[in-house]
Amino acid sequence: MKISPPTGSKISMATNDLGEPVMVVPVAQDAMRYFAGIFMLVWLFGWFYGETTVGSQILSGNASAFHIIWLVMWTMGGIFAAYAAYRNLRPTVPESLRLMRNGIGFDSGVRPPRFDRSRTGWNNLSSVFPKRIRCEINVRQLQSLRLRDTETSNRLTVDVDNQRIEIAADATEVEREWLARVLVDRYGLAQVFTGGRVPATVD
Repeated sequence: MKISPPTGSKISMATNDLGEPVMVVPVAQDAMRYFAGIFMLVWLFGWFYGETTVGSQILSGNASAFHIIWLVMWTMGGIFAAYAAYRNLRPTVPESLRLMRNGIGFDSGVRPPRFDRSRTGWNNLSSVFPKRIRCEINVRQLQSLRLRDTETSNRLTVDVDNQRIEIAADATEVEREWLARVLVDRYGLAQVFTGGRVPATVD
């Protein structure tokens, strides 16, 4: 079966050494992440001055309990800022889906931090500090594939064990709908849309 992304799509197709089709979904670029990363680096210069100044006072015995508590909180803030700078400035890696005979090999790639306003509380940490997920998803697990409508766009998800994985997070709505149809046709899935089976429209 020939797999051709929609016209104008940034998704690309490749073939690995085993002859398996591999979909590559590029990471959406955001120049603001570089600004955030550089801002954190500049802030860390001031953080270092405060850290060494108060730290030397404590070591010399000329500090109060307040200075000790302040230094602990200040150190934690510096660690967070350094980590945020690293996550914003490190190179990105595109998402990929390896279409195997009995499932897919999924690699979420490396995405920059993003603030997702559609999520709140601790759940939002998954978008601010996304983790790289690499796993194989078999056909049985692919039966949980769903294209879900949200307030802002759609989401393509699959449940693996006790984890809900979002697929093609940086793709467009049209690309996610196309990808859902590809997976339905290739693996005989049903109930991807709430209304039932996705029509087979893949060339």
